[in-house]
Amino acid sequence: MPIQHAIWKIGSTPSPLPTSPLASEQQLEEMIVAAPQILSRQWMLIGRQEPTGLGGRIDLLAIAPDASLVLIELKRNRTPREVVAQALDYASWVKTLTADKIAPIYQRFSGGKNLNEAFKEHFGVELDEETLNESHQILLVAAELDSSTERIIGYLNSCGVAINVVFFQVFQHGSDKLLSRAWMIDPSKTQANVASSTTVKGEKERWNGEFYVSYGGDCTWEDARTYGFISAGGGSWYSQTLKLLSPEDRVWVKIPGSGYVGVGRVVESVVSVNDFKVQTAAGEVPCLEVLTNADRLRRGADDVDKAEHFVRVAWLDTLSADKAFQEIGLFGNQNTVCQPTTPKWRHTVERLKTVFRNWDGPS
Repeated sequence: MPIQHAIWKIGSTPSPLPTSPLASEQQLEEMIVAAPQILSRQWMLIGRQEPTGLGGRIDLLAIAPDASLVLIELKRNRTPREVVAQALDYASWVKTLTADKIAPIYQRFSGGKNLNEAFKEHFGVELDEETLNESHQILLVAAELDSSTERIIGYLNSCGVAINVVFFQVFQHGSDKLLSRAWMIDPSKTQANVASSTTVKGEKERWNGEFYVSYGGDCTWEDARTYGFISAGGGSWYSQTLKLLSPEDRVWVKIPGSGYVGVGRVVESVVSVNDFKVQTAAGEVPCLEVLTNADRLRRGADDVDKAEHFVRVAWLDTLSADKAFQEIGLFGNQNTVCQPTTPKWRHTVERLKTVFRNWDGPS
């Protein structure tokens, strides 16, 4: 059934706001360029109306914090199936883009700016050319799709293709027009497909059931070891993949730039910082009463998008951050949680089992 959404005016008898047409999808594209957070706070636009060499132009191109690319296509006057087919065709072009091709795309879009500098300014980290465009996702922008096309999108996702749809609807409120947004698929699921994909032919295999966790941010690793948790915050891109974890899942934790520091089993699913409690000598208390960086965590606690989110973990074996294990050839990824499907991950887990001897503790 096609996704529908509405806005209701609060009152003794709630009433829905009437819908209103957008002047054109060109206007929507202009709005996205002016305020990219309409789509995501975590993406940075790097290209617009770029020729693909396949007889067409992509509408928009963005980059995510892990240096993966996001192909954004507006439905415009095409049929739903046409826009899906064209997006897949354009994605085959995006997959071929290397650093020496991506940098000029951004220069044309930004009026000559440097991609490395812009990436660092936007995300706060250096752009690693080795990981640039290792994977990508497709985002379709539409007011609505038919049931058949929604089934196609769902099927592609179930097969590991990172594709999603964001629906926009305009509502009339007096003399103002309001824009509403709804996702067809939870963005964390699409991001999981991005994180587990690879652009190197022949290097994909069945996921081994072991979760990778990248740990960093506002909570110290010593707090995580002491109180039993992993966490992420500062934006939905960082925290939303925590939703992939369920009780009994095993996680292997790496601190970027340091190495692997622990293995454990998930006890409880993700909750926000305001709802997370930890066990102390005095009993169970809100985490904000005891965590080292509690003051910093409080500042964003009421922002649904930026708040720190927690997953309770029973540690099986851990190392202090200064003794983190790292060597050449081990898997790494900037996504907070992912389900890697590369041989490197299988090798990494087998190697880590020799370091963290209690990895197979009681579940």
